[in-house]
Amino acid sequence: MAAPDYLLIAGTAAAELAPRVARELGATLTPCRIERFPDGEISMEIGESVRRREVVIIQPTSPPVNDHLMELVLLADACRRAAASHITAIIPYFGYARSDRRQGRRAPVSASAVSTLLEGSGIGHVVTFDVHAPQVEGFFSIPTDDIETMPVMDSALAALLDADTVIVAPDLGAVRRARDASRRLRRPMALCLKRRRNGADVEVTGVVGDVDGHTCIVVDDMISTGATVVESIRALRAAGAREAGAVVATHAVFAPGAAARLADAGVRDVVVTDTVAPTGTWPAAPIRHVVSVAPLVARVIRRLEAGESLREPA
Repeated sequence: MAAPDYLLIAGTAAAELAPRVARELGATLTPCRIERFPDGEISMEIGESVRRREVVIIQPTSPPVNDHLMELVLLADACRRAAASHITAIIPYFGYARSDRRQGRRAPVSASAVSTLLEGSGIGHVVTFDVHAPQVEGFFSIPTDDIETMPVMDSALAALLDADTVIVAPDLGAVRRARDASRRLRRPMALCLKRRRNGADVEVTGVVGDVDGHTCIVVDDMISTGATVVESIRALRAAGAREAGAVVATHAVFAPGAAARLADAGVRDVVVTDTVAPTGTWPAAPIRHVVSVAPLVARVIRRLEAGESLREPA
């Protein structure tokens, strides 16, 4: 197999995912030194020439979000200053996407600020996976693609189904994801009506759809604090669901306390991907299966390099 005609670089947030992607591609990760000074500043150096080469950087902006975001910016800046011909950023988890509009007159649009920062670092193409707010694409003036990961999770999700399963969107933002999953798996769908009080406190005010006597599986893009999942499950049980304790989500962010919150709510099964690297909080969570997105990421990179559409099925 011929060596790919691009360089593959990974930040520390992709320390587990990037080698899997490289194996799928038959590529070798470009050596890169990333260190931190005692005061937390980041020092780095690319280990081989990138002059007139295409560069693909893999780096989710997962917790600690600011550290990993700055790594991505500095990796891109290093490649730009070393005369790379083009820089593509593969961002499996895009942090700050929830802040896609002002929540007050003196509040930032953080997703826009982050997009400006990334674009200014020299990145020429951004690829995200199940970004929380699809409108983030509009904050970039460079090519941007968001890739749906739920189809690669279908087999793991199918293992949780029974004859009476209903696919549940925990809020309006998850409707498209749940709808598409319900169509592919030929299961009915329901929707929870959510109201957010603050960043960690939500309230589910009702359920749209028939869940009485059914098994319910909540489908979302991420598990952060776990509050949305927990409140959705409580509402489903109150609406008569026979069983509501399974969650399928792309990004296992798991903020402190999230795993315990899920366990206390009786969540028995959680299916996630490896867009976010496992943390020390995972063992307390009822993780049933972790689906690797490495084959999907590798397919995206191959299509980018071949000039093919990312929207067409494999």
